[in-house]
Amino acid sequence: MRLPRNIPLESVLDSVAEGIFTVDLEWNITFFNQAAGEITGIPPDEAVGQKCWEIFASSVCDGACPMRPCLKSGQAVRNKSGFLLRADGEKIPIGLSSSPLRDKDGKVVGGVESFRDLTPIHQLMQKVEERYSVEDIRTNNPNMIRTLQILPPIAQSSSTVLLLGESGTGKELFARAIHTQSLRRDKPFVAVNCGALPGNLLESELFGYKAGAFTDARKDKPGRVELAQGGTLFLDEIGDMPQPLQVKILRVLQEKVYEPLGGVRPVAADVRFVAATNRDLETMVRKGEFRQDLFFRLNVVRIDIPPLRDRPEDIPLLISHFIRQQNSLKGKNIRAVSANVHQILFRHDFPGNVRELENIVEYAFILCPGEMIHTEHLPEYLKPQAPADAPCGPAGGDGSSGDGSVDMLGHKRQAVLEALKRNRGNKSAAARELGISRDTVRRMLQRDASK
Repeated sequence: MRLPRNIPLESVLDSVAEGIFTVDLEWNITFFNQAAGEITGIPPDEAVGQKCWEIFASSVCDGACPMRPCLKSGQAVRNKSGFLLRADGEKIPIGLSSSPLRDKDGKVVGGVESFRDLTPIHQLMQKVEERYSVEDIRTNNPNMIRTLQILPPIAQSSSTVLLLGESGTGKELFARAIHTQSLRRDKPFVAVNCGALPGNLLESELFGYKAGAFTDARKDKPGRVELAQGGTLFLDEIGDMPQPLQVKILRVLQEKVYEPLGGVRPVAADVRFVAATNRDLETMVRKGEFRQDLFFRLNVVRIDIPPLRDRPEDIPLLISHFIRQQNSLKGKNIRAVSANVHQILFRHDFPGNVRELENIVEYAFILCPGEMIHTEHLPEYLKPQAPADAPCGPAGGDGSSGDGSVDMLGHKRQAVLEALKRNRGNKSAAARELGISRDTVRRMLQRDASK
């Protein structure tokens, strides 16, 4: 289809919503449409004639320029994403594509790039995520959502909070969220790990000491209780606290006073306590390993944080969150994980919970050179192990292509069945959760039925 002769091509390009510009082989901008000027904040007449990198302070300009393959080898680049620094200093997300410009003889004479502002999409994604997030806690799990909904009134109270959950579930994130939403948010948040120090050192760490309290105490040292005055003291792993020290913490909770080592008079403690443990305190109380009166003092508001294996619907949400986080920290542009990686992570039990998933994503960022995390970028313990006599090629290896071994097929079927159960038989929802197509779900079910 040809344009009518009385309609210049430039006017057509100026009417589209996407930014469009062209460069010659020397990287000089030869055309800059109106939308490009609006998105970048640079008028078209100022952009034309300048080098493209002088106009675009973009995250893809260093090493990953999509225009470079167009000019060097005539290769088109589609659907890349990155960030653009506007003339006013605002950083905006963009999606872009580039193609070579050729003359009548097919020779590359320049390149054309189109880009669009993804800010509305990012804002929509953020709003959807904010429905299920408080501070840095993100979830799609119904039980966790209910907990987050009651977290603000809990934070506004002065009651002691007890956080229970396995290691890596995010107990300190909850403690910090309680502090930042409380009336004490302008005062310190101080954390101490009760299992990291022996009893005598933990006591001086908590309550401080006076000069002369022991041989090396040459001057007063404030404890964590004093440092947290007016704010929140987070007692992590309180189940590991020695019993003699439990008595002293009980006194602080009951009477709001404490005595530094070597002190002669009580000191007032204006502190809100949040405690956490991965141990079963009620069982410890029955065995005489933890004081019952202290347990009751701590257990005023109790929050149970479920392990990640009990909330698999959070895995995609957390993966996306950690990818965005690592992209910002490492300056990369990784967009997602592959379907096979999704399957592996859904089958994994995550003994290290959310912290383990975060570590997996960080490790993958070290090895991944492109925009998609694949199985070869995962830690070794997560990679599917092929049988010793498995053939090379699509049917063997790590299961990243083809159907893999019989054992691998069994794992895939099991993952599909579990996803269907979680999604009440909805095949489309199960496919989205696992990052695979609906046809793949159907094939797995047909294989299961034919056994």
